[in-house]
Amino acid sequence: MAEKTGNNKIRHYNIPVFLLLLVFAVLMLFPFAWMILSAFKTSAEVLAYPLVWLPSSFKFDNFQRVFEMVPFGTYYMNTIITSVAQTLIQIAMSVCAAYAFAKLKFPFKRTIYMLIQSAMFVPMSVLVVPLYQMISRSGMTDTYMGIILPQVLGVFTTMMLISFFQTIPDDLMDAAKIDGCGYFKILWHVIIVNSVTAIATALLYAFLSHWRSYMWPLLVTNKTEMRTVAVGLKYLVSETSAAYQVMMAGALMSIIPLLVVYLLCEKHFVRSMTMTGLKG
Repeated sequence: MAEKTGNNKIRHYNIPVFLLLLVFAVLMLFPFAWMILSAFKTSAEVLAYPLVWLPSSFKFDNFQRVFEMVPFGTYYMNTIITSVAQTLIQIAMSVCAAYAFAKLKFPFKRTIYMLIQSAMFVPMSVLVVPLYQMISRSGMTDTYMGIILPQVLGVFTTMMLISFFQTIPDDLMDAAKIDGCGYFKILWHVIIVNSVTAIATALLYAFLSHWRSYMWPLLVTNKTEMRTVAVGLKYLVSETSAAYQVMMAGALMSIIPLLVVYLLCEKHFVRSMTMTGLKG
């Protein structure tokens, strides 16, 4: 298969590669499509054999049952508060740290950088016990601070922003210094302004990670009113036993904010990936 381009060159498409990518795309989208369809099915349709692909009618009864069985609205609000707070704090810290490592000079910079980089290889399971002891002794269990604070350090987002900040010409900073700008003005008017794409990508990654966080909120929350969506879905499963259609309705509602954030940041995310591919 071929297509003529504007400069009369023939561009050939690799049909086997496109077919392979199409197969993988279908495999990735199938669980998502099945979740959406199952959220509108009845219990008989979900458990029917052979499979019933489409629901007999698109009703919102399953969504109503989710709110009747668990305080899903409370879980939702808790997750929004903690995820937004964690994301904003993490991005603010990552931007400042990346700026320092990419553009400033200070003692032991290389050593500190290596220590921060090595933290990427420390699994969360190693830190759970000491973190929980610190939060418990501080009396922050079943509080927003107990959920938020231990998860605000973003080594990956810091490393990603360091790589991007290093591509910003130092001449821009020198010009800003001549105009009388200090470190923070340079950060705000030069670094951040020229890094919106990278920061939006880091924000998307951070928000997705915090929204779906499960293990830590499960450990530090014992009260129902402090649970997050990820933890609440677990209790929804235990409450509904075999009511898979209700589980799917809860899961579908839980990913709506993720889709909204992705749609808002998608343009910057794609642009960031494109710019990364063009480096060198």
